[in-house]
Amino acid sequence: MRRDRVLDWLLEADQPSIRYLTQTRLLRKSETDPDVRDAKARIPTTGWAAEILARRDPGGWWVRDGHPMYPKYVSTNWNLLALSDLGATCAIPEVRKSCEHWMGKSPLKGGGVGGMSKGKGHHCYTGNMARALIRFGYGDDRRVRKALDWLVRTAHPKGGWTCWSFGDGPSPARTLDSWEGLSAFVAYPRSKWTRSMKDCVEKGAEFYLDRELHRQGARYEPWYRFHWPVHYYYDLLVGLDILTALGYGDDPRLGYALTHLRKKQRSDGRWNLDAVRPEVRPSDPGKGPIPLAFETARRPSKMITLRALTVLSRVG
Repeated sequence: MRRDRVLDWLLEADQPSIRYLTQTRLLRKSETDPDVRDAKARIPTTGWAAEILARRDPGGWWVRDGHPMYPKYVSTNWNLLALSDLGATCAIPEVRKSCEHWMGKSPLKGGGVGGMSKGKGHHCYTGNMARALIRFGYGDDRRVRKALDWLVRTAHPKGGWTCWSFGDGPSPARTLDSWEGLSAFVAYPRSKWTRSMKDCVEKGAEFYLDRELHRQGARYEPWYRFHWPVHYYYDLLVGLDILTALGYGDDPRLGYALTHLRKKQRSDGRWNLDAVRPEVRPSDPGKGPIPLAFETARRPSKMITLRALTVLSRVG
């Protein structure tokens, strides 16, 4: 399958979210283009975004009106994270109502959003939530700005975050798994970054680049399996997407990850979804909670292919 045929596949009408993102990210069409406007208008009524919205309670939540993280992978938090990947915005009334519900039900302390931490700020939850809300159109909301400031304030002094540090002080450790903080600043317009945000992002990026996006301790196989929705798991495509979006596409320290990405490309030009949950081998999928899934593991994936081509389009 040649590149033009891959693009035709991504532009198929069955998934207007993928069609919209392909037009804007790969074909560089403007938001005012008639084809872009048509695809965007169909997002809430057709395809994966429509499936998510169809499962939504009229009160604004998914599954139950409790903490947005629970039950894991299928409740409000997880559905909204997936919606934010699909080009949905708060111009859709159901999305706006659910965002307000999400923020209202999430324990807040000092700008950080609490998950399992009984109200104390949690880096992964806060970064994910801030990224999604910015994509939805809440970038100027004071609650989102407080979350971004909290991420800066609680970053490790040398850059990066950890998944297991709760509170308002600097992170005592850092891990490649805690990518969500950087992703929030990818979504936030660079023109609005403060000096402290810029310094935080640059240090965080160096943490990943110095480790070539994968070198931290013993080899951890889930980091090499491409997956979506990403929820809060890390893989090399997640790292590449973030670092190239931040402008590091020409940095030679991306070499290993880019080679890994290119090796995974199929002979027809597409990429597979390696796993729905990367920490569980595709051959043994029955462990733990079942996350949201929109595509089939070990089969060609429109989302993974779109993200892979987007990364390669940013590389010199």
